[in-house]
Order: sequence, then structure tokens, then C-alpha cells
Amino acid sequence: MAKGIRIVNMVVSTDFKHPLNLEKIASTLPNTEYNPEQFPGLVIRLKTPKSSALLFTTGRVVCTGAKTMKEVKESIHKIMKLLERVKVKIDIEPEIRVQNMVASGALGFALNLNDLVMKLRNVEYEPEQFPGLVYKIKEPKASFLLFSNGKIVCTGVKSKKEADDAVAKLEATLEKVKKK
Repeated sequence: MAKGIRIVNMVVSTDFKHPLNLEKIASTLPNTEYNPEQFPGLVIRLKTPKSSALLFTTGRVVCTGAKTMKEVKESIHKIMKLLERVKVKIDIEPEIRVQNMVASGALGFALNLNDLVMKLRNVEYEPEQFPGLVYKIKEPKASFLLFSNGKIVCTGVKSKKEADDAVAKLEATLEKVKKK
């Protein structure tokens, strides 16, 4: 089993169901960036828990950087508190939806990526451009970055269980192709 597979980033979305005046927020709150000519959302960065969020005028929010649901909830509630400074009171408990999780770990053995390109389907490998091999599986839906030192990154999953299941499937697949 992969050693220490752990969630390193979560991307979640929610909706405050309240219009937001992004110019007012940007001019009042610290650690914000707002450049509507380049991107329609306001970026707000939090130091603790270390995370960032995109806020949109519609009240939609995309939060990234947290590693646990506890950190996600802390981040969302901290943003809600900050919005009170600009007289925006969010009266609902926002429904948080996980969009993506990124997990990383190590298989505990080296990989011959050139060999894997020949033996696996759904792979992309261009070592001149990037040292990792991209491998996609359908069930559970996940994408992996595989490195020759045995380190892996798993993305596209929406829970720790999905990440664990995807890694188990990867390991079983690698065992099969080792025997070819």
C-alpha cells in the first residue's frame, strides 16, 4: 500500500446566496486582489487556515488550499466574518461541495516510466516537457502523476476514500504490468 497518501489540497465551492460588492470588499479588506478587466472574481487570501478563495458578485465562492473539511469550514466562516466588516451578513450555513481533492504519497518502489508507457492505456508522457507520467483511470475517476522515484500525486477525487480506492487500483494495475 502506498505510504502516507494524504490530502494536500481541496477545492470546494459554495454559495452565500447574497450579492457581493467586490470593489467595496477589495478596498476595505486586506489580502485581497481584484482586477475585473483580467478576471471577474476577487481573490482573498487567508493566513490561517492557509487558503485562498475566489468570490464572485453572485455570491458564489470557490475555496482552495485547505487540507481537511475542518480547515475548509474554518476558511468559509472566516470569510463570512470578514464580509461583516463591509456590512454583508450571510445568514445561511453555506452548503459546501467538494469539487476536487489532491493527494500525494509514495509507492515505496521506483517506476520505469518508459516501460509503463508501453504497458498502460490512458497515459501521457513527454519527459522533455515534464518528468512525470500522467495516468488516468475511470473508476473511481482519478488522474495520477507518476514519478520514477515512486512518488505519486492523485487528483480528480472528491473524498479520501476515493483517493485510497484509486491508489489501491493503481497499485493492483502496477502489479499486473510488472508481471508482463
